[in-house]
Amino acid sequence: MSAPAGRPASPAVLALRRLPNPRLTGIGAGLFAAAAMFLIGCVDGVLFDDSAVVFGVLFLPVSALTALWVRPADLVTAPISVPIAVAVGIAPIAGGTGGLGGRTMAVVTALAVHAGWLYGGTLVAGLIASVRKVRLMRARQRRMMLAAHTARPAAGAPSPAAARPAGRAARRTSQR
Repeated sequence: MSAPAGRPASPAVLALRRLPNPRLTGIGAGLFAAAAMFLIGCVDGVLFDDSAVVFGVLFLPVSALTALWVRPADLVTAPISVPIAVAVGIAPIAGGTGGLGGRTMAVVTALAVHAGWLYGGTLVAGLIASVRKVRLMRARQRRMMLAAHTARPAAGAPSPAAARPAGRAARRTSQR
C-alpha cells in the first residue's frame, strides 16, 4: 500500500511498515499469546513483585498483536485465545500455597479480581478481528462487483450468442 500520488507517507506509517507482519494460524496465535503472557508473568513476578497492573497493561498490546497477526481465515480465534493466554500468564504471579489446589484457587481468584483487564484485552482483540473481517468482506465485495462489471458486455455491442453463425447455433439446439 503506497501513499496517494503527491502525498508522502507520514513517519508513523513508515514506522508501522517496518514492523513484522507475520500471519499466524489460530493455534500459532494462541501459542504466541500464551507464551508472551507467561513470559510477561514471569518477568512481572521478578521485576515488579507480581504487579497485576503491569501484567494487565502489557496484556493489551499482546491482545492487539494476536488479533493483528492471525491470518484472515482464523480471525475468530483471536478473541478466544487471549483469555486463555491470561490464565496461562497469570499463574506465575498469582501466588497460592498448599500444592496444586491452592495454586489453582489463586489463579481463579486472580482472574476474578482482575477481570477488567481480561475483558479489556478480549474486547481489543475482538474489535481488531471484527474490523479486519469487515474490511476483508468489503474488499471481496468490491472484487466481485468489479469482476461482474468487467464481465458484462458493453452497451450496444452484440452478445456472444448473436455473434455466432446461424448454422452453428442451429446445430447446438438440435443436438440437445
